[in-house]
Amino acid sequence: MAKISPTSIKYSIIADFVAQGPFQKPDVIGALFGQTEGLLGADMELRELQKEGKIGRIEVELETEDGRTKGEIIIPSALDKTETTIIAASLETIDKIGPTDAKITIREIRDVRGSKRDYIMERAKKLLAGIQNEGMDSTEMGTELRESARTSKITEYGDERLPAGDISGNEVIVVEGRADVVNMLKHGFNNVIGMTGTKLPKAIAVLGEEKELTLFVDGDRGGKLIAKNVCDNAKIAFIAQAPDGKEVEELAGKEIHQALRKKLPASDFLKFSGISEEQPRRFERRDSYERRGESSERPSRSYSSSASESAPVVPKTPKREFTKHDREKLRSMADEIKGKNVLVLNSNLEIVKNVPASKLGFMRIDDAFALMTSSATAGIIVSAENLGARAVAAKSFGKVPDTTTIELISI
Repeated sequence: MAKISPTSIKYSIIADFVAQGPFQKPDVIGALFGQTEGLLGADMELRELQKEGKIGRIEVELETEDGRTKGEIIIPSALDKTETTIIAASLETIDKIGPTDAKITIREIRDVRGSKRDYIMERAKKLLAGIQNEGMDSTEMGTELRESARTSKITEYGDERLPAGDISGNEVIVVEGRADVVNMLKHGFNNVIGMTGTKLPKAIAVLGEEKELTLFVDGDRGGKLIAKNVCDNAKIAFIAQAPDGKEVEELAGKEIHQALRKKLPASDFLKFSGISEEQPRRFERRDSYERRGESSERPSRSYSSSASESAPVVPKTPKREFTKHDREKLRSMADEIKGKNVLVLNSNLEIVKNVPASKLGFMRIDDAFALMTSSATAGIIVSAENLGARAVAAKSFGKVPDTTTIELISI
């Protein structure tokens, strides 16, 4: 059995369990291995992952009182975020430990690297203070203090608690996520707010009616898709894009200045970006209201800069739920994937389209139920949401956005 290195651990799966009878720790370990065997395919077997050093030593704490046993399971993982969450979800299918009925509930998935980074930063600050006392000049100290002050200015805006700087002025820069906001503040761009997630926050649409918004997106096709979909649902004055292949969160101050100087009126950016005007909408306002428990009726305010010219969006007929049998059938169809193409399946899991991934975003397919591909990218996840699909199945997942509407399945 390969031993997992403490330095390679990324996440800790923490689960609670309760059962109606007495048993010992080996019974819990046996249930984890035995009842998940064959559930996720050979590549995701707990026993094999532990042998390969991708899953660490499983820790179990339990206590038995009045014939009832409860406790905690901790599983260290060196897998990526998507694979770790799949393993975690599989544990909740276990219904017996030893001879007794049991229930396992995932309490949290903890990013171990986050606590390491916090320790590193605190320790680095102490070490830096020692160096300063030994001879850091005033320029270095000033730079350190300015950057610390800027990044500490991040606040939360609105009911959706969006990460933001100082947006009290008339001009506001809208970026994709929290990491982008942190980088913008670090380089002195305080009038910034992040959207986060795959649903357009209501606060952004409202701000578009009150202030002049400049949307600043990543330098890839996903950034262009986001620009198109945000403009469909909010009033955006200008759009700026990071250099090709770069994300806003990794830009240096000079690169941010250059990108913002090259910003274009939103209509011109969309015209020259190559994103079709017929592109389906990614941000479905109705869905986000329902998730918060509010009325499914759209608000009377229009959040689109061209709402008076566009035909109203007709809600699609809800698709059926995704079942365990569906997941098994998708895994059995893995050999149908060829090259970088994407298979579009209907609700009967029949192939209705077999298209290159680069063309998927330009299509309208009313009966899309699931997408299958060799390697899922952010663009494919966005396309799945646009098509109203229920799931994306792939052999591997790249850097994909967080989504609550698309089920991610490893095949």
